[in-house]
Amino acid sequence: MKIGLFGGSFDPVHLGHLLVAQAAREELGLARLFFIPATQSPFKPERTLAPARERVRLLRLALAGQAWCEIDEQEIHRGGVSFTIDTLRDYARRFPGATFYYLIGGDHVSKLPEWREAGDLARLTEFVVIPRPGQAEAPVPEPFRGRTLSGFPLGVSSSQIRSRVSAGLPIDHLVPARVAEAIGNNRLYL
Repeated sequence: MKIGLFGGSFDPVHLGHLLVAQAAREELGLARLFFIPATQSPFKPERTLAPARERVRLLRLALAGQAWCEIDEQEIHRGGVSFTIDTLRDYARRFPGATFYYLIGGDHVSKLPEWREAGDLARLTEFVVIPRPGQAEAPVPEPFRGRTLSGFPLGVSSSQIRSRVSAGLPIDHLVPARVAEAIGNNRLYL
């Protein structure tokens, strides 16, 4: 079984995330794809995220009706800094014999050797690089295995969306309509 793992803050989830998930499903032939919201990135300790319950609620709204996508809240339930190795070990235990593909932004590839227990990470998963429009493709460093996703790159980021909301600008067509409505109704990112 081929399983995709898409970790991140999803603060907030946007159409770029959804397009990446769809492209990964199609290109890799994934049976399942899990969105895994993080509690706190080890590389962004100073960043304050929207409350986890709000980020998960927005993910649920965005993924409604997508039976092949699931939300896994294990990193939120663990609390503290989210380390990918802990999550991958859990998946390896739950799905013995599965092949794992971990989606990673192109801007994070060079930091892979700095990730906790990098050697075990390299053994447990293949990394699928999500290219950023306008950025040069970064090679996946040894000993990691990886490939680049070719479909649907979209030049939108969660930080851009937060900035637009804070500035009172519309986010229509950047996030699903239900997500935009929930952000407005709950006055998130103001």
